[in-house]
Amino acid sequence: MLFCGINPSLLSAARGHHFARPGNRFWPALHLAGLTPRRLTPEEDRELPRYGLGVTNLVARPTRTAAELTAEELHEGAAALTDLVERYRPRTVAVLGITAWRLATGRARSAWGRQPDRLAGAETWVLPNPSGLNAHFQLPDLARLYAGLRG
Repeated sequence: MLFCGINPSLLSAARGHHFARPGNRFWPALHLAGLTPRRLTPEEDRELPRYGLGVTNLVARPTRTAAELTAEELHEGAAALTDLVERYRPRTVAVLGITAWRLATGRARSAWGRQPDRLAGAETWVLPNPSGLNAHFQLPDLARLYAGLRG
């Protein structure tokens, strides 16, 4: 299973680890969803393959907020993600952010959850971004939605 964030925060880029901001709920959501046996820290992001998980971003450029990214950057990121999925062949890809997914793919009507189209053969999901800036979803909501990936 490959999780795909939108892009690194400035702090994540500075620390060299995914989802490193203290308010980010990715790590607790993974654990509460039953995808990791304990709550990992951002510094343990390289441990994810031990649990059959991986993590990447649509866009490599760090920003304060994802709103700073251009539609062109997101579109190029979707193409790069497709190449990555073709290379590593995860069974499932979970893109964490619906607005970024819509802009990246041109699928303005995409909804939360499993997508009708596969990405390079992988079952594709769009799930809420775990950023603390995303107040629409609380940690229990994220954990429940992420748990749905277990099938």
